[in-house]
Amino acid sequence: MEEKNSRKTGNKIIPQRHASGEHTAVVTTRDLGKSFGNFVAVRNLSLDIFPGEIFGFLGPNGAGKTTSIRMILGLLQPSTGSASVLGIDVQKKPEAIRPRVGYMAQRFSLYNDLTVIQNLQFYGAAYGLEKNKLAERINAALDMAGLRGRERSKTAELAGGWRQRLALGAAILHQPEIIFLDEPTAGVDPVSRREFWDLLYKLAAGGVTVFVTTHYMDEAEHCHRLAFIQRGEVIAQGSPGQIKQQAVQGQVLEVVSDQAGEVLKVMQQLRTAEQLPLEMDLYGASVRIVTPDKNNYQKLIRKALKKAGVGFDMVEPVEPTLEDVFIASMR
Repeated sequence: MEEKNSRKTGNKIIPQRHASGEHTAVVTTRDLGKSFGNFVAVRNLSLDIFPGEIFGFLGPNGAGKTTSIRMILGLLQPSTGSASVLGIDVQKKPEAIRPRVGYMAQRFSLYNDLTVIQNLQFYGAAYGLEKNKLAERINAALDMAGLRGRERSKTAELAGGWRQRLALGAAILHQPEIIFLDEPTAGVDPVSRREFWDLLYKLAAGGVTVFVTTHYMDEAEHCHRLAFIQRGEVIAQGSPGQIKQQAVQGQVLEVVSDQAGEVLKVMQQLRTAEQLPLEMDLYGASVRIVTPDKNNYQKLIRKALKKAGVGFDMVEPVEPTLEDVFIASMR
């Protein structure tokens, strides 16, 4: 059941899918962990993912996102903890969840020497779809992915965005209840990324639960809820709004200047000289500074920049972004 409230992202209205406790989780992990020798790839992962939501797993490359997905799907044995999908213990019965979930791996897992239709026929047969049902589901996948007219195209000849759509179509041929997407938009152009997210909204609106990993901050804003993972540990979890509120307790100041690199240097020097608890990073052509409280740092920052002879257009408070959350969480 959807809440009455909604959240607007760009031109999209994204429904808030649930309130906590409203549904039984379809994916649950408790203290899930994986070590490779002395290296801990994932530590104490505890998640609850609910029906019909888009759940984002946000983190930089190497943070443990793919390892986590593979453990949740029963493709990799965890070192600690447990995971269940659709009420099924993954470690005890991994084969029982596979007909009910879809998985789109990082490298799309398509056969380049086959055509679009041949790839769909192959994956449909692998899912055990019989002839009439297979034809019906292929037609639905072609329509969903906008691949009509490209059925006979070799997969190797498709641009990245179309290959991405084909991979998604293949992953949902058997009408899974949950689909896991591992970095599905990596290396894809911005227009194709946006069109792909349109498809994910449609899937979620149809009741499919979507678990998507990404390292793009803007994509995380499109999720109903997300978890932020860094060096194998979840450092923030909740809706994008909740995470911003929890992680950024103070104020975010933006310095707009055509000398952003120099601004960053001056701020780093100011932090060291005054022993201030400030975190900062480049944000396009400006510098964002995360402060731990709402003390008036504007005057201090303006003074430091003027003293250093660095010009600026403004130093003003701004609403925090998920990128600011990342900066604040690294303290």
